Amino acid sequence: MGTGMLYIDGRWLAPAACRRFTSVDPATEAPIQTLVMAGPREVDQAVCAARRAFDSHWRFTSGRERGALLDGIADDLAVRAEDLALLEVQDHGKPYPDALQDVADAAACFRYYAGLARALDERQGLALEIDDPHFECRVIHEPVGVAALFTPFTFPLLTAAWCVAPALAAGATCVIKPSSLTPLSTLELARSADMAGLPSGVLNVLLGYGAELGPALVQHPEVDKVTFAGSLANGTQVMASAAPDIKPVSLELGGKSSLIVFDDADIETAVEWALYGAFWNQGQTSSALSRLLVQEALFEPLLECLVARTQALRVGPGMEPGVQLGPLAGLRHLHRMISLIAQGQQDARLLCGGLRPSLLGRGYFIQPAVFAEPDVASPLWRHECLGPVLSVKRFRNEEEALALANDTIYGLAAAVVTGDPARADWMSQRLRAGVVWLNCAHASFIQAPWGGNRLSGNGRQRGPWGLQNYLAPKQVTRFVGAQPWRWRQP
Repeated sequence: MGTGMLYIDGRWLAPAACRRFTSVDPATEAPIQTLVMAGPREVDQAVCAARRAFDSHWRFTSGRERGALLDGIADDLAVRAEDLALLEVQDHGKPYPDALQDVADAAACFRYYAGLARALDERQGLALEIDDPHFECRVIHEPVGVAALFTPFTFPLLTAAWCVAPALAAGATCVIKPSSLTPLSTLELARSADMAGLPSGVLNVLLGYGAELGPALVQHPEVDKVTFAGSLANGTQVMASAAPDIKPVSLELGGKSSLIVFDDADIETAVEWALYGAFWNQGQTSSALSRLLVQEALFEPLLECLVARTQALRVGPGMEPGVQLGPLAGLRHLHRMISLIAQGQQDARLLCGGLRPSLLGRGYFIQPAVFAEPDVASPLWRHECLGPVLSVKRFRNEEEALALANDTIYGLAAAVVTGDPARADWMSQRLRAGVVWLNCAHASFIQAPWGGNRLSGNGRQRGPWGLQNYLAPKQVTRFVGAQPWRWRQP
């Protein structure tokens, strides 16, 4: 499965002059595939192919036509679901059931935006009520043009779907650059698009390192729109690269999110959500609930239960039955996590985990770690982890919990566990986050907006908001007065 090549203008290319890099199975550290690394020439080829496709025909297709193609992509993903999930496990490391769910969600994403594409036809050219009978005014929703898409290693296929599906539904063309850690399933998405009959140049895939390809792609004069999901540092660089041309940029960046547990919560229920919130996907999600705030009366019994449950979590290769946490996605990421945990022991009490499992001789595995009462100024408490690290603090009342949760440069997600619905609603109105979960965690739906405030990014993905990211409303006004128009006469 997979070609290891670039996908440009409907063709699989492996220019001899291009450098190569290797994808590695994080569970075994064994090479999976050698891949072609794009250079400036390939960036230009991909963008120009997207521009030709957009200008010549794609922008003029109906939403019904685009919807049929998106349904075709969804069909191919669904047919190949088991193989794609296996590939995702090999390339990313996540447990197989999670990978299988990612593929199902990716297919559902394309089906959802197929429906929005068809519905877009009905919105085109609708008349506005204006206050001058001499004119008629209508609105046309036009695609933005060529979109450059950058996706992270956290959910490789799914985040690609979240970007590509709305862009294609809107009538934009795409050049996507997946993370160099986990590029394989994005190549397979291009294969699904090819199988569905997507015209050449509408979707292009470039491989390589973001530091090299990012500026060339963002600054290309034929790129009209940029969507980036990844780290705060890289997102800042993307904005700087796009600034001279005032290109619209959608950013989904990091987070340092809190789960708040009040003393009226059931301990077992709260611990279950805390484990899922912090350790799902090995903690490699921007919305990870890596801060756990527990009201004083519940703090000690909940902490005891939390540590016991954390120590019982099964860490191992993603294809082994019963595994809950796979390896981290890359070696550099593992080293960063080891360093963060070592630093954290100077600022908090390490209650469990944080070591490489002795029974797993190979792979980028690390035991999930729980820290108690970290210093609120420490990197452990303030910096995004993107790994299985949970920090626990106590609080006295709602006001203190809010102050602790909102004391962050980010604003992506937050969660509250309480038996009091009124308290939950009160908290949700005051938490500075784009997504708030009440008595749950990581509940995510393609129909609902996704995105953060402050340094977690701008704009919203998914739902109709995701489609609107790739549309530009155009006002078309016609003079219909019975008498010829006369400018004011002296």
